[in-house]
Amino acid sequence: MSNPNTSSSGESHGSVSSYLIGFVLAVILTVLSFGVVMSHSLAPTGTMAALSILALVQVLVHLHYFLHMGSGSEARWNNIAFVFTVAFVSILIVGTVFIMANTSMNMMSR
Repeated sequence: MSNPNTSSSGESHGSVSSYLIGFVLAVILTVLSFGVVMSHSLAPTGTMAALSILALVQVLVHLHYFLHMGSGSEARWNNIAFVFTVAFVSILIVGTVFIMANTSMNMMSR
């Protein structure tokens, strides 16, 4: 008997309860972020630190509950695709910044 949360190719898909947990956590983190900004209870650097931490936690929630990134064998291809995407985007951003800086230096009037 096959697992109803697994496709024919072996990828794991979340259950309704895991999607609901992820959704509730994402909403809570969004409300907390909004509350930190609207309350003005922290200094600007504290606000940025709190928002950065909440954003990182929200990314981890999305990766786990919606993109099914985990340490299990069924998540291996998701993890490989994610690492490739992060590497590709990093190379693209670093290369673009390098080209723009180099062009700016070479176009300056002397």
